[in-house]
Amino acid sequence: MTLTPVLLEELELLNMFNLGTTQQGLKIHHDAAAGKIAAGKRLFAKGMITQADGGYLTPLGQQVAEQAQALVTLLGND
Repeated sequence: MTLTPVLLEELELLNMFNLGTTQQGLKIHHDAAAGKIAAGKRLFAKGMITQADGGYLTPLGQQVAEQAQALVTLLGND
């Protein structure tokens, strides 16, 4: 699998979520970068976030975000 710009945009968005609480979500504003807006719509369509413009992680989204953030942490340690 290739890490395409589309996939990286989704991973970046998932990495923005605070996994320490389920009470904090994200808001993707209408003037955000087009890639972020599109990533939010794709993650919503995949059932990972509750709103196309952000919202909260769904249970599936929580699992995926945990894995994405763990991967970034592991690879980011030099």
